[in-house]
Amino acid sequence: MANGKQKKSKKKLFIFGGLGILVIALVLIALLGGSKENIIAVQIEKVAKRDITQTVTATGTINPEFKVVITPVITGEIVKLPVEEGDVVKKGDLLIQIQAKAYRAQKERADAVLQSSKATLSMRNAELDRVKAAYDRVKELHAKGLASNAELEVAKSNFLSQKAAIRAQEAAVLQSRASVKEADDKLSKTSIYAPMDGTISQLNVELGERVLGSGFSQGTNIMTVSDLNNMEATVEVDENDVVLISVGDTARIEIDAFGDRVFRGVVTKIGNTAKTAGFGTQDQVVNFEVRIKLIDVDKNIRPGMSSTAKIETETIKDVLSVPLQSVTARNASELANGKKDKKKKKDKVLVVKKENKSQPKLQEIVFVVKDGKADIAKVKTGISDDNYIQIKSGLKENQEVVTGSYRAISRELKKGSTVRVEKKRKKGMREN
Repeated sequence: MANGKQKKSKKKLFIFGGLGILVIALVLIALLGGSKENIIAVQIEKVAKRDITQTVTATGTINPEFKVVITPVITGEIVKLPVEEGDVVKKGDLLIQIQAKAYRAQKERADAVLQSSKATLSMRNAELDRVKAAYDRVKELHAKGLASNAELEVAKSNFLSQKAAIRAQEAAVLQSRASVKEADDKLSKTSIYAPMDGTISQLNVELGERVLGSGFSQGTNIMTVSDLNNMEATVEVDENDVVLISVGDTARIEIDAFGDRVFRGVVTKIGNTAKTAGFGTQDQVVNFEVRIKLIDVDKNIRPGMSSTAKIETETIKDVLSVPLQSVTARNASELANGKKDKKKKKDKVLVVKKENKSQPKLQEIVFVVKDGKADIAKVKTGISDDNYIQIKSGLKENQEVVTGSYRAISRELKKGSTVRVEKKRKKGMREN
């Protein structure tokens, strides 16, 4: 019994002793590991002078620079339609013929009324000659005392009445002539001719169809004649970017149907009226229409094709610059303490929004590397292109700035952090 108890006591001693040694080892590892310096892997690039072109990107469609939508002035049935969609036409070519029988009858009726008015006017003039002769005779007799005052007044009244009747008939003749011109104009509009050289880019009617005139309504949209030799990109630009654009700015235009091919263009018009989508909601967007004339036009370009335009708004040469991703933002408290503000969950690279009075002011910074340590350089930035941003102050040429990773720049790095420079990751490799 005594030997059994001694064996159990030794066994417990070994167990508790082993646990104690394990706990001490874990504590030592934690202490030693905690004192180990945290090294952050980064990629770097030297500050260099470059040419930077600021661009504004917008999407839209390709449209003819000059086009005419054909609508009839008169109503009627189409009796001739000698063109089809895609046909090339010259100015003055017949595009459509509307049934003219009713309008020809109106013209003939107006001509007849005019002739009748002219004949009546001739009769009135002959009657005036007779009445005037009678009036003159009565005046002579009255002067000799052979005609009474009453007879003179009647003759004078007849003469004046006839003169008034002639003026009325002359007005009737003018009215009849106007009716003839109106009828003639309507008759001429039964034939519609091409207003310019171009292509029938859209045809909306068929032979025998009845179309409505635009006299009292919008009228039927018969067809569109477009000049496909002069094309433009019509794009919508955000209200914050449109102020950067000027007439005459050059642009590079990519049309979806042409793959990677780039067309050159020039801004010709900037809209003054805003186009608002989602008004009154959180998704409200305000855009302005900008037109860009294509300098080199391909014959296969068609109206309505989707396009993306990069408008070059400003170019500066030989200025200090760093990669876009190198610039981040910190608030004043972070820069003073060298620690991240716990209330701020994320940093936004490059985007510094206007703060209200309750928010800390943000400062644009770049992390520079010197002797294996990270330091903070406060910078003032200028314009940017797709890859680089201008540095107006805060850096010197050939200084080494941190370009990656995003996590290191936005979350991990602070002043004095130990860094290890590694090669740039290849495109397609995932960053943590």
